[in-house]
Amino acid sequence: MMVRSRRSRKRGAVSRTGGANKVLPLNQSIPLGIQHVLAMFAGNITVPIIIASIFGQTTEQKIFLIQMALFVAGVATIIQTVGYRNIGSRLPIIQGTSFAFIPVMAPFAKAGLGAVFTAAFIGGLFQMWIGKMLKPIRHMFPPLVTGIVVLMIGISLLKVGFMYAGGGGWLMNNKPEFFGNANHLFISFTVLIVALIAHQKGKGLVSSASILIGMVAGYIVAMALGMVNYGKIVDAEWFALPMPFQYGIDFIPAIIILMLFMAIVTTIETIGDISATTMGGANREATDKELSGGIMADGLGTAFGSIFNAMPNTSYSQNAGLVAFTGVISRHVGTIAGVILIALGLFPKLGGIIAAMPESVLGGAAIIMFGLITAAGIKLISQSEMNQRNLLILALSLSFGIGMSLLPQFVAHIPDFGISLKLLLTTGLIPAGILAFILNAALPKK
Repeated sequence: MMVRSRRSRKRGAVSRTGGANKVLPLNQSIPLGIQHVLAMFAGNITVPIIIASIFGQTTEQKIFLIQMALFVAGVATIIQTVGYRNIGSRLPIIQGTSFAFIPVMAPFAKAGLGAVFTAAFIGGLFQMWIGKMLKPIRHMFPPLVTGIVVLMIGISLLKVGFMYAGGGGWLMNNKPEFFGNANHLFISFTVLIVALIAHQKGKGLVSSASILIGMVAGYIVAMALGMVNYGKIVDAEWFALPMPFQYGIDFIPAIIILMLFMAIVTTIETIGDISATTMGGANREATDKELSGGIMADGLGTAFGSIFNAMPNTSYSQNAGLVAFTGVISRHVGTIAGVILIALGLFPKLGGIIAAMPESVLGGAAIIMFGLITAAGIKLISQSEMNQRNLLILALSLSFGIGMSLLPQFVAHIPDFGISLKLLLTTGLIPAGILAFILNAALPKK
């Protein structure tokens, strides 16, 4: 107890004390907000880059989609953190474009982005309805189920963390001879080691902003090694306004049905992220109000984003890991992050500074954050009695989730049914989460 007490005093003004409503001074909250943005930036811009390529967009259109992704992520984050009536978790849940929708959108490249955004708008409204109706079914998501979801989020992201550390997905796929070379590993481990030292030895803001400090150190090392792409800064515009409905409106039933299904999938992920945030930052389960409001905010962010030409939104798991690492669960820090994201969307030159950062800088931080998400899942699961029933649910969920992600050939002959089913089954998260939900509902409690 004495150790914990000293640790709390060491963190000072940015400790867990005060919970989500604690307002930190700007000289603390701004660096912490920047830290959240850095943690999710690469993922947020990667989705529009991939989609722009799939849908045959020009370079100018690609830049526009990236700008919209940043702007909408900021607005959606503020909806989460500030809230309005029953909408919003009022937690530091950082929103961004969702990777999970890529396999759903990819088969409809010929239909155009207008059809995708129209379907996303309807899917977002459907997710809001799910969030509103969550309370009657909340008992179907006990710590065991949400813990399995959080655990699988962490496990599925570990590969991504090490991919970043090695230099990023593009390098791995296109120039494998440079992936994981000494420079990338040196940068990523610089970030990791500096972050750990700052977290353990620093006081107050230094401890809480340890990830940011580590990434700044990694950025400086990358500059010294000549690995920063300054062209991304030079080429970016100074100011750009968001423009709604650039791709029009187009109703295609097949895409709408898929978006409704993905709204359910995203809801499970959001429940996991909110649970990981409260468990990691406040050592408690999420309340019904936080989960319901968070899911509705998630859906509203997607619906709003579709109007402004942004891909479907979701909560970002890496930021839940960041909360667990720093212990700072102040929602006002999340609001600052949202404001920064809006600024990055309106002033592309600022976004260019972050975009110029090698992905290996993010890698060192990601290894820490994704590992902590995994640990938060284990912590949630441990709240449940490990009787034979619960052990069976845990065992089967993890077996199918991890097993099919490691061996995608297992589902190679399963029909896709027009929803990229094989890809969804190999995500790890989807089969584990759905199976945990079904088994928990079906198996009798003794």
